[in-house]
Order: sequence, then structure tokens, then C-alpha cells
Amino acid sequence: MELLSNRSKNVAQKEMTLSERMYLPAIAQGLGITIKHFFKKKATINYPEETRQRSDVWRGLHVLKRDENGAERCTACGLCAVACPAEAITMTAGERKKGEEHLYREEKYAVTYEVNMLRCIFCGLCEEACPKAAIFLQDDKLAPARYEREEFIYGKDRLVEPLKTTETK
Repeated sequence: MELLSNRSKNVAQKEMTLSERMYLPAIAQGLGITIKHFFKKKATINYPEETRQRSDVWRGLHVLKRDENGAERCTACGLCAVACPAEAITMTAGERKKGEEHLYREEKYAVTYEVNMLRCIFCGLCEEACPKAAIFLQDDKLAPARYEREEFIYGKDRLVEPLKTTETK
């Protein structure tokens, strides 16, 4: 207790000037900062019309790829879900029916495949873990704004890339 009382005696109690008591230097400093920012170039962009420059390593929305025959590449091995640090990927595996095996290379497939975009941190570890190169993070698409949380859980209906139609003329 004695040490604390000795320390408080050593603190210098400097008398404040009249302008310091009225906070004039602090007000002048705050106004100076405000005026400086008022004349700076604005950082705001008009989003739909203008887009920001993105980094070369930027990652966008997920997409599940198809093979050259149009079948989904995902075999529901679960390595992407295990590699995801945010635990944003969930899937259910299923086996092909009798008679379908000859149409596809793999016996297993993902019955359900979901990515929770609210949990995803877009790290790309799912992309690196996939042995079939089935999942990719697009570099040109942003997650659109939504109003409901359920709309951020992307199922196979949103993730699987559309079939490529070959037109012959």
C-alpha cells in the first residue's frame, strides 16, 4: 500500500490553461481532420455500374464441375468437407443403381452437396483437397446480396455447372 501512495505523490499535476479547459485545441484538431477528409477523393464506388479491381488470387463462388461426358465429377469422398476449416461443406453420398454403372466412371456420387456461404471463408482448401478436380472457386462471380439466411446455403441446383450444349450446323 505504501508503494502506491508514493507513486501518486510523484505524479506532476500540471495546471491546464484556459484554452485547454475549454477544449479549444481538441476541437480545432477534430475540425482539421474533418476538413482534410472532406476534400479527399471519395473511396465509394457505384457498385452495379462500377466494379473494384480484384487481386490475382481472389476467389469467388463455388462451382461443381462436370466431366467431358456431362456427368458430375464429384464422387462424395468428403475430402473437401474435411479440409474446410469453417465446416461450411456438407454432403451425402449415394451409390449408383444397377445398370447405371456403365454410364458413369464412378460408383458413388453426391446425393446432396451444400455449401453454406455465410460460413465459407473462401480459402480454397476444398479446391486443393479434391482428388477429382470437381470443385472450383470461380474468379469472376461474387455472392449476390440476399435477404434470408436460407438463401445463402447453396445446393447442387446452384453449384453444378450447366450442361454444355453442342450445336452442329
